[in-house]
Amino acid sequence: MHSKAWQFRKNANTFDLETTDRSLPESPPPGALRIKIHAASLNYRDIIAWQNLAGRNVDGRIPCSDGAGEIVSRGEGCDSWDIGDRVAGCFFLRWQSGPFDLSYHKQDLGGNIDGMLQQVIDLPATGVVGIPSHLTYEQGSTLPCAGLTAWYSLVTRGKLREGETVLCIGTGGVSIFAMQFAKALGARPIVLSSSNQKLRRAADLGAWKTINYKESPNWSDLVWELTERRGVDHVVEVGGPGTLEQSLKSVAAGGQIALIGVLTGFGPPTTSLFPLLARNVRLDGIYVGSRENFLEMNQFIARENLEPVIDHVFDFDQAPRAFEALRSAKHFGKVVVRIP
Repeated sequence: MHSKAWQFRKNANTFDLETTDRSLPESPPPGALRIKIHAASLNYRDIIAWQNLAGRNVDGRIPCSDGAGEIVSRGEGCDSWDIGDRVAGCFFLRWQSGPFDLSYHKQDLGGNIDGMLQQVIDLPATGVVGIPSHLTYEQGSTLPCAGLTAWYSLVTRGKLREGETVLCIGTGGVSIFAMQFAKALGARPIVLSSSNQKLRRAADLGAWKTINYKESPNWSDLVWELTERRGVDHVVEVGGPGTLEQSLKSVAAGGQIALIGVLTGFGPPTTSLFPLLARNVRLDGIYVGSRENFLEMNQFIARENLEPVIDHVFDFDQAPRAFEALRSAKHFGKVVVRIP
């Protein structure tokens, strides 16, 4: 059996995207499920790999940690799953529950092992979850990284409570999921963007307040005013060193900063960390979440009838355009590739 896929191929300084055919055995191995992938979604992690921003050799690797599809065959010992079940893969195939272990990095989709930007994949039965029945495959494909990262940040680690305030930096996948979860849990999300059009969309989706950080470079001052000089209870920090200083100025005493992304680079912070001490703030390093957390999130999404926000869906043969669209940072929510 053959599976058409996109893979990275090394060039002088970065990586190209090229199509390839991968062969699979006649049937999946014991304990594994064969999944026909219908959609894959992109994360900034894929741009980091594609543009060689972290110096990681991904030559020959199939990108994308996130994808959703249907089970088409089962290996021995997979009786808990049925042919036709709609599933998404887990970012870390071995992280079932409990605290994180560094060994889980050895089985991260689209990183150390091939990802979901292909037509068919074999995954361990313990490395997938069912997707909520009201979601399309395109919507389901956005859950494994962006959705779960937001959930793990605010709910699992942050213990988000009704009435609390949440600062969402930007309008990419993680930030929009965080806004949706915060709104559904009765919290008050504040959304930052440099685009007033995106901020209007965020307000329509339930943002409590919005701030244009291009018009207000010292946006932490506005956060302070909006919260009656108390600060926010949670910061979904996807920017990294370039935004951490203002996040520290924005967080309330006893609050939480979920440190997630490196959109502003990999350099060290250029600000004093003293506010962490002075305000008794918790700084949580976040890298997605476990399968158990994924199941909990999906139950909540199903109960609340939440729908992920997708900016654009590209056809499979347009995958390079999807990467360019994500790199442009003009998207609102997720960028998805539909797989025929």
